[in-house]
Amino acid sequence: MRHILFIDPLKKLTIKKDSTLMLALTLKQKGEEVYLLFADDFFVSTKGNQQLNVYEFEGSFISGGHYLDSFTLLNPRCIMLLAGDKIHMRLDPPFDSRYLRYLWMLKTLTKVGVLVVNSPEGIMLHNEKLYAYEQKQSVPSFVGTNPQQFKSFALEMIAQGFDALILKPLDLYQGIGIVKVELDKSSTNKLDLLNAFSSKVKEYQGPVVAQPFIKSVVDGEVRALYYKQVELGSIIKVPAKGEYLANIVMGATYRPTVLSKAQKQLCRNICLDLSKFGVDWIAFDLIGDNVSEVNITCPGLLVEVSQAFNKNLALEIS
Repeated sequence: MRHILFIDPLKKLTIKKDSTLMLALTLKQKGEEVYLLFADDFFVSTKGNQQLNVYEFEGSFISGGHYLDSFTLLNPRCIMLLAGDKIHMRLDPPFDSRYLRYLWMLKTLTKVGVLVVNSPEGIMLHNEKLYAYEQKQSVPSFVGTNPQQFKSFALEMIAQGFDALILKPLDLYQGIGIVKVELDKSSTNKLDLLNAFSSKVKEYQGPVVAQPFIKSVVDGEVRALYYKQVELGSIIKVPAKGEYLANIVMGATYRPTVLSKAQKQLCRNICLDLSKFGVDWIAFDLIGDNVSEVNITCPGLLVEVSQAFNKNLALEIS
């Protein structure tokens, strides 16, 4: 089996902590045949053999750790795709029309025996946020564009004792586009709240997510990595002082953690469900015993979780 990692241009990545590059380098060190594939070189053809320009590479890890010390592309080479080859879909969101087109293209390759992880069909069928909100153990959520319906949701959240809402896009990642808006009994009659919502709808040209701000997030949000229904490791991400987003790229710190029984059961149930659709690699975001996101497009933080446990978890992914 050859591994082909379909990846964004290196200039878009933070090399030292990129999960895909860690996986690529680990697979190569294991003696596997591994290549990188970029969007500019990807195509499908229904006539003749499917040949692709791919890249070899070399690199190293920081001594005694799991962050990357170096990573360099080597000369490209042309390979013929064969049944049994595995393509790892590792393009970052947004999940837009461009992303969808690549999923359609990858799906055609599965018809000739090429394996794709995660499955294109699985990714297409399950929005990372909406799928999480469908779960019984999830944060109350509103997804829509209508200001008056949003206002009704805000009033309900006030009645339940929440004093702030989080607004975020449906198809981005790493905390991009998230804003916090304060609530009080009179705020829903003010233009500020509705304007904040409407501006997000306009900015993202479609439905926006609104959720109550869960104060316990300042104590940490859990990232749990699973592969083929097995937990690889979990960390708790703590926002920087004075911040409310538990994103490492925005300054959050992290440390290893042990999932509660309820968290483990929740993740296990979701893994079993998504495995029916060919989704093997999942990164869960958990606040308490509630799931806030089920990351399947390009699950990340493999480097950080490995570092926290002083173990190269990419060895468990094949």
